Amino acid sequence: MQESDLVYDWNVVDYDFERNPSNHPHGVWFDDETLRDGLQSPSARNPTIEQKIELLNFMEKLGMQKVDLGLPGAGPFHIDHIDAMLTEIKQNDFQIRPGCAVRTMIGDIEPLVDLQAKHEMQIQASAFLGTSPIRQFAENWTMDKILSTAEKAVTFAVDNDIPVMFVTEDTTRSKPDEIKQVYTRAIELGADRICVCDTCGHVTPNGVTKLLRFVQDEVIPDAGVKRRDIEVNWHGHQDRGLGVANNLAAVEAGADVIHGTALGVGERAGNAPLDQTLVNLSLMGVIDNDLTLLNEYMRKAHEYVEVALPRNYPVFGADAFETGTGVHASAVIKAMNKGDHWLADRVYSGVPANDFGLEQVIRIGHMSGRSNITYWLGKNGYDVNDDLVAHLFEVAKSQRKLMGDDEVHAAISAYQAE
Repeated sequence: MQESDLVYDWNVVDYDFERNPSNHPHGVWFDDETLRDGLQSPSARNPTIEQKIELLNFMEKLGMQKVDLGLPGAGPFHIDHIDAMLTEIKQNDFQIRPGCAVRTMIGDIEPLVDLQAKHEMQIQASAFLGTSPIRQFAENWTMDKILSTAEKAVTFAVDNDIPVMFVTEDTTRSKPDEIKQVYTRAIELGADRICVCDTCGHVTPNGVTKLLRFVQDEVIPDAGVKRRDIEVNWHGHQDRGLGVANNLAAVEAGADVIHGTALGVGERAGNAPLDQTLVNLSLMGVIDNDLTLLNEYMRKAHEYVEVALPRNYPVFGADAFETGTGVHASAVIKAMNKGDHWLADRVYSGVPANDFGLEQVIRIGHMSGRSNITYWLGKNGYDVNDDLVAHLFEVAKSQRKLMGDDEVHAAISAYQAE
């Protein structure tokens, strides 16, 4: 039996992901914002520099192309951390490309001039400025003020050989003509990267598609440049729970770089989860990164940033590949007994655990069958006999939740001591 005969994939019916390389500066890239935008979470803890460097190493090993190292305008402490991470990148010849978020203020960009000279590498200035009518009204800004502010910042960066990604905050609630005005001016001044932002988590996948098509089909050509000469970034948030869906829509709509954070850590409900985005694009065949370290990276981010990792979190939560249900477990066990890890990973899971450094786990509880118990005993080195299985079956049925391994061991010890 061919593996392709075992799963009918409705996802690919009348679906074809197409991307003309000649229209883009590069393939689909990722910008990990965990150490900058992610740390704006009200619950986040700022990791030590040693912990940040460890997370940076995971990003490199996972094939992330870009990283936001922090906000130099936040003060000397943050600049010191950025400096140390740049040293790590330089000394180890990392491929990941560094960047820093900056307000459209010369004072924020100035530290990058010194850091570039010191480390002899380019550091992207992600210069952000709000453009939506609601933000303009709250700040008493005019478009003339926005354009003037952008011009000063972009000109200073370009004159100092700092690559600029011009970021319009709240793009998804901004007017088309004003989006065009500000991006066009930034491109004219030398910004070759732009970032379209769903700062408030407002947009739906349809909105992502419409907005990115507008930027690529109207804004960039009308600015007098070719699409392949401008890197289009997408930055999303989770306020409506659509971060991953919107990231996928952005890839399909032609974005060059997708932003996100580990476990979706970030302000309010968080940023778009980069981990779930990578998992889905890998399963869709869009990327071929080796993601077997992704689970370890998520656990380190959970530990160092103190971002929540619910048990039922997709893929990386403790419950994601565990089952204590008799029928489900029986099917997985039968696949395992065939010696077929491919089958065991998919018979009751839409995500193959092994691809992401994980494995299927059989548990024992009130909904378990005898096959759960038999499998668990064998895996944990016990001699399997009918009396022991029958005893554990009765114990399991009296439980109100799945038993932990220590509880099963204790039940076996108590039975053997009788």
